[in-house]
Amino acid sequence: MSDALSSLPSLNALRAFEVAARHLNFRLAADELGVTQAAVAQQIRGLETSLGVKLFDRLPRGLALTDGGLRYGASIRRALELIVEATHALRPDTAHLTVSVPPSFASRWLIPRIALFTEAYPDIDLRVLATERLSRFHTDGVDVAVRYGRPPFGPGLNTELLVAQSIIVVGSPALLDKLGQPADLAQLQRYLWLHDGHNLWPQFIAHVFAQPLQGAAKNLRFNSTSLAVDAALAGQGLALVTRAFIQDDLDAGRLVQVLEQSLPMDTGFYLVWPRHAREPATLLTVLAWLREQARAIRQ
Repeated sequence: MSDALSSLPSLNALRAFEVAARHLNFRLAADELGVTQAAVAQQIRGLETSLGVKLFDRLPRGLALTDGGLRYGASIRRALELIVEATHALRPDTAHLTVSVPPSFASRWLIPRIALFTEAYPDIDLRVLATERLSRFHTDGVDVAVRYGRPPFGPGLNTELLVAQSIIVVGSPALLDKLGQPADLAQLQRYLWLHDGHNLWPQFIAHVFAQPLQGAAKNLRFNSTSLAVDAALAGQGLALVTRAFIQDDLDAGRLVQVLEQSLPMDTGFYLVWPRHAREPATLLTVLAWLREQARAIRQ
């Protein structure tokens, strides 16, 4: 047995082959594995050389499995699934779940509440993937995602509104004490306006004051909502932000709502998960906890 094991191809090469066989594309395989396309191609060439068998036909517009590659791919997939099952069996008392969220949602909403989750559910290993990239459930190992926008988000997915958007203007108490509470648009323009990537100030002004934005305002632009909120907390200016993201700061007095009016949006943050979940019991627990946290903010 030891001699047979020593002649096996490397696990990295087999993994690269399995992913490439699923996608029939080295670039997509590289994206899933987090390596370069050249590295995947090199792994495949090395595997074909060690096996003495051609696994793929290189076509002008992609790849095709040879007959040998088709048979080998099915067997390797089953073998890798057995390895995964054996690995999970070593920790039978711990459930794993990966949630993909936008970075600003992670930093402003989810992370401040994570301690509550780990205290309530110590046997669930929650993994947070904070990314602007649209995570894929199966290839990225994601169990549930929070996605910004409006449904539908794709076939075969459950969708549920988690956090509706109500956009408000906020600033630090010290800044308002210094410059005064604005009562109209002219007074509001005395402040530095903090922008994030959504650039909602023109839409907010049109909605609240029923007029287009005219005249120059002082502006500071960020590519992230979290950075705009951090600047507001530091007293740098006024930020437009989803109320749910700064409710804790409002309650603690670190920020104050500058104008009573808000800008309702037809977009929001939605829970999205596959209809056929891998770990349904754990997923139901996490979904219930996320809903509970969202309800607590709305009350």
